Formats: sequence, C-alpha cells, structure tokens
Amino acid sequence: MSLGFSIFIVAWTFILVGLISIGGFFMFRKFLKKLPKEDGKSILDWEEYYYERTKHMWDDQEKVLLEELISPVPELFRDVARQKIVSKIGEIALAKNKEKITHDVLIEGYILATPKRDHKFLKKKLDDKNIDVTPYQELFD
Repeated sequence: MSLGFSIFIVAWTFILVGLISIGGFFMFRKFLKKLPKEDGKSILDWEEYYYERTKHMWDDQEKVLLEELISPVPELFRDVARQKIVSKIGEIALAKNKEKITHDVLIEGYILATPKRDHKFLKKKLDDKNIDVTPYQELFD
C-alpha cells in the first residue's frame, strides 16, 4: 500500500468519526428533551402544550413579525427555533392572562427564548426593525 493511500484512509477515518460524533450529539440532545421531568412531561411536551393552547391568539401581524425576527436563524434550525420561541411566547401570554399575542409579549418571549450568546444579534435585528429595546433591557441581563 502506498503512503498516500494510507494517509487518505487515516484522514477519511477521522472525518467519518467527527461527522458521526456531531450527528450523535444532536440526536442525544433531542433525546434529552424528550425525557419526562418531575411533572411527567418533557420539554417538547410543554412546548407543544403552550403552542396548542395559544395558536388561536396569534394575529397575522404578529406572525409576520415573528418570521422576520426568526429570519437570521439558519434554515436548517429555523423550525426548531420557531417552536421553542412560539411556545415561550405562549407560556408568557398564558401567565399574563392575555387574550391575544401582543407586540410586547412577542418581544419578551422572543428575548427569553433566545440563548444569551445570541442576544447581540437579536438586539441588532430589533434595531433594524426600529423596535426600542429599552423597555426589555432587564430581560437581556
């Protein structure tokens, strides 16, 4: 066997192991979200619950704003992000006994559902949409 072919086989082995590890990591994260917590429901069950309880509360204007805010998320992860954000917005709306999803509830839920590491991008997107973030500043901290 030639040296070049041996190097190719070793490199290809590392590439495959790396790709399989990355895929396994994301599958394991999904598995952990599906495990029931102390209350008997998993994170995904609660997300679905809040979505189902509040889907009638959304107006077209809020749906359009949500899609514009989610647009920077890579398309591969956009559905997962949308589900998480919509469920957080629904949770807040139910906690505040709202009858409709308002602009304020949407922004608050979006901030709380967004990971801290992405808050810089979120602030930029809100600024691009001419949305003042000062009322929500404590949510970023």
